[in-house]
Amino acid sequence: MEILNDDHQMVADAAAAYLSKSHPITAFRALRENSAAQGDTRAILTEFAELGWMGILLPEEVDGADFGARAAGVIAEEIGRNLTVAPFLSTAVLSASLLRQTGGTALSEWGAKIASGAAIVALALEEGAKHRPGRITTTLTQTGDSLTLTGRKSFVVDGSGADRLIVVAQSVEGLALVLVDPAAKGCVITPQLLLDHRNAALVHLDEVSVPKEAVLATGAAAQKALDHALCLGRAVTAAEQLGVAKAAAEQTFEYLRTRKQFGLLIGQFQALQHRAADLYCELEQTSSLIARALNAIEAGSDEAEALSRAAKAKMAHVGQQATEEGVQMHGGIGMTDEMDLGLFMKRDRALTEFLGDAGCHTEWLLRHRGI
Repeated sequence: MEILNDDHQMVADAAAAYLSKSHPITAFRALRENSAAQGDTRAILTEFAELGWMGILLPEEVDGADFGARAAGVIAEEIGRNLTVAPFLSTAVLSASLLRQTGGTALSEWGAKIASGAAIVALALEEGAKHRPGRITTTLTQTGDSLTLTGRKSFVVDGSGADRLIVVAQSVEGLALVLVDPAAKGCVITPQLLLDHRNAALVHLDEVSVPKEAVLATGAAAQKALDHALCLGRAVTAAEQLGVAKAAAEQTFEYLRTRKQFGLLIGQFQALQHRAADLYCELEQTSSLIARALNAIEAGSDEAEALSRAAKAKMAHVGQQATEEGVQMHGGIGMTDEMDLGLFMKRDRALTEFLGDAGCHTEWLLRHRGI
């Protein structure tokens, strides 16, 4: 088990206290039941910004906290534990990372807006049902002095209502990262409601004209920035999923301690004790792997890519184990809407697919290990 240093422990304590009080699971239920889980995220943006969380990865020159990947993971874990709806992964992690890596006027303007809670910026990457960052068909073409984007992006998390999109496209110079105004002519945003009731969008780009200054990077620089952002995004996503799994497990362990059957607490049944112990050990091991991945990213280690993929793959299996064991150990009541387990299960499945499932990352690890 990884031990947090004093600074990270302070962040963890603050996040746990704030989110459990101001944005607990009951708040998510209210949003969902009002068909508004996509919701107005502007209020929570301001709150997160005041806490320094929206700028957690941004440099101080744009009023960021510059506190690193480990702190971002600590916050994400508490977000997962409380099922809090906020554009943290999309804006404060993925988009902030891309803006920081590419720099320039976009970082000065939009990095500052993210840090202050004044803007939602979403990454428009995926083009199909699965995570395939190496298969981009959206094109950035130049005709004379004009640049145009054409293509289709799916499952753009927090894309509905975003102030800007960072679109991944192909250009004559290779990969390109382009900052796009969703209100631009030819850009059509269709809201999508995901399995876990989160906001996403389908984005159609029909010869959308973009200024040259909107191109954040092309070629090797764009690929490097995207690789770093996805590496970071995988590890922070795994951290949020860990929070979901831990919350599901804690509810299950509490049920085992209090539920009686045939006059005995069901936690006294040896078969259930073994399953609970196995789940606890898996969660602890996965927590350490995620912490190692985040630390490696922060240190700029050559192992960061492999560790982030291993953490994402491992967390997918353990998240499924935690939520399914919870439902089974609760029995029939575990499937009712009154229990939070169903909500945990849906969020867990959505996070498993986001930025690649276990199969995606296991295949990469095997291929790059020559197996």
